[in-house]
Amino acid sequence: MTGIVATSSGCSGGGGAAADDRPGRDPGSVRKAADVLLTAGSSKTRTSMEMAAGGTRVTIRGEGGYDFDRRMGQLRVVLPKDPAGASEHRPITELLSPGALYMKNRGAGVPADKWVWVDSTALEDGNLVTGGATDPLAAAELLRAAREVTFVGEQDLAGTRVWHYRGVTDIGRAAKAAAPYARGALAAAAKGFGEDLVRFDAYLDDAGRLRKVRHQFSYVNQGRPVAVSSTTLLYAFGVRVTATLPPRDDIFAGKVTS
Repeated sequence: MTGIVATSSGCSGGGGAAADDRPGRDPGSVRKAADVLLTAGSSKTRTSMEMAAGGTRVTIRGEGGYDFDRRMGQLRVVLPKDPAGASEHRPITELLSPGALYMKNRGAGVPADKWVWVDSTALEDGNLVTGGATDPLAAAELLRAAREVTFVGEQDLAGTRVWHYRGVTDIGRAAKAAAPYARGALAAAAKGFGEDLVRFDAYLDDAGRLRKVRHQFSYVNQGRPVAVSSTTLLYAFGVRVTATLPPRDDIFAGKVTS
């Protein structure tokens, strides 16, 4: 891989979750999470991706903003330190856009001022894992196929009251139900992942906005099974987000060696 790492079934609520008419109290709102984010405009985001393979566990963290109107975001992604504790990699700047991922400071032999471009629809995981951070809007699009949704409880999340739901989603069905901007990448993931079913925990606020979502993926990388837990936090809705695609001349045309 070039990147950092290589349903229509009914919902069921619990604990009286649907007794309130606020969107966040309706389990069915889980499937509408992407649509609600599109109306929210923008937000800041923090991401965490934990991977376990061959007895080794690593965590990749990201932070930035996402413009839902333009379907674009920018993240500063920090890779794990080497075993000695020293920083092994410079932070990677990622630009997320429909069907494409752009990365700066990615790979040996790439000039410092150049970007690496990756076609998300050509990746086996549709960039749900490769970039080290699941695109926040793609994470919400996955929930369109949510099923077996149960209400876990009401809680406080960084000062915001949220309702926690748990369930499973199906990548293939999510791809068919997704908006056009996400359909290609999710369709690629549906073909590339060894297992279509993805467990999730979703946290919605009163307005039905997705505040936090955790997906648990399982896929095969270079013949080895890899368990991945991807968490996305969304906050500061309406904040100004600057995310601009690089000029064509700034995109690296050579080979990335690592």
